[in-house]
Amino acid sequence: MSKEEIRQVVLDTETTGLNPREGHKIIEIGCVELINRRLTKNTFHVYINPDREIDAGAIEVHGITNEFLQDKPRFKDIADDYLAFTKGAELIIHNAPFDVGFLNHELAQLNGMVATVEDQSTVFDTLPFARKKYPGARASLDALCKRFGIDNSHRELHGALLDAEILAEVYLAMTGGQFSLMDFDEGEAVRKQGIVRLSADRPKLKVIACTEQELEAHVRRLEAIEKAGGSCLWDRE
Repeated sequence: MSKEEIRQVVLDTETTGLNPREGHKIIEIGCVELINRRLTKNTFHVYINPDREIDAGAIEVHGITNEFLQDKPRFKDIADDYLAFTKGAELIIHNAPFDVGFLNHELAQLNGMVATVEDQSTVFDTLPFARKKYPGARASLDALCKRFGIDNSHRELHGALLDAEILAEVYLAMTGGQFSLMDFDEGEAVRKQGIVRLSADRPKLKVIACTEQELEAHVRRLEAIEKAGGSCLWDRE
């Protein structure tokens, strides 16, 4: 990666419960990579056997069961891969103290490895950022999706990788500039300062003129709007 490239990793976890101090563990980690605010195809996703029961309330949130995790690796088995993926990146996390707290608790159990998340990564928490940017408004991930018109209808349950993908889109929208995860090819479009410029050799757009009947129907519709007390923002002439 060149010096000009900025690497960010959008991260989310699912857990057995709410507090690592009570022995709760991570059961899923999902990460997606952004290079210069563009989504790459590089992801990290793993399920983890916590060697303990999952709280019933947690299962209602993410739908991950103890039976499903029985044959999955332990955190110590995936730690090297996780650390290699996130090393040197800025981590983008929604409500970072929760995920970072769990990750640091897991890392503390590993002798001779990285002591904390902050030892190898910086962290950007989108939750306080959203609360400051939109004071008084709800700042949950679902609320931010609604604010930015991001489709999360497929999110019936929480899932680390799915939530990381959604958060990446929310982060890009909330921080300005590019907010689509579409990876435009430079031959087709160039995104600069939020503007998409189409390629000069693109096919010409086909213009279809309205018929006389359609034009008359349009005029009648405008007249009906005005009679109902409405107004139009465009010139009818």
